[in-house]
Amino acid sequence: MKVQTLSSESTRHPWAIIALAAFGLAVSVYLTVVPYTSAPIICLATSGCESVNQSVYAELAGIPIALLGAGAYLAMLAVAFAEKPRLLSPNTVTTILFGISLSGTLYSAYLTYVELFVLRAICSWCVLSALAMTAIFVLVLIRLRRSFLPQP
Repeated sequence: MKVQTLSSESTRHPWAIIALAAFGLAVSVYLTVVPYTSAPIICLATSGCESVNQSVYAELAGIPIALLGAGAYLAMLAVAFAEKPRLLSPNTVTTILFGISLSGTLYSAYLTYVELFVLRAICSWCVLSALAMTAIFVLVLIRLRRSFLPQP
């Protein structure tokens, strides 16, 4: 059985991934910048944003988690945009996006557990970022599955 590479037909510019990554980047930048201003975090549907983002879990080795998220979303945007002008092959793009989105989804799952069962507070912005990362992961899984379908 011959494995096909991703064709241009099956890998049209990944607009959904780009849109989700841009949204995630905006959320992450907001959560990174707000603590450095005097403004409180505006929580959308819950009241736990401040307590979550001021907890010991809001940093990893002194780096704000939101900044790490912004870096992940920015990297995914750069990789996704590199596919269309053929700077990277579709298979390379899919592989890189898979690694980043898998890591982001697993870490988001851990942080969601911390919110629910340790802090007992929900940050609606964090939930939106976790949903965006998970949606990107699902879309990448679909691309990955298509790349391993046998050729007719």
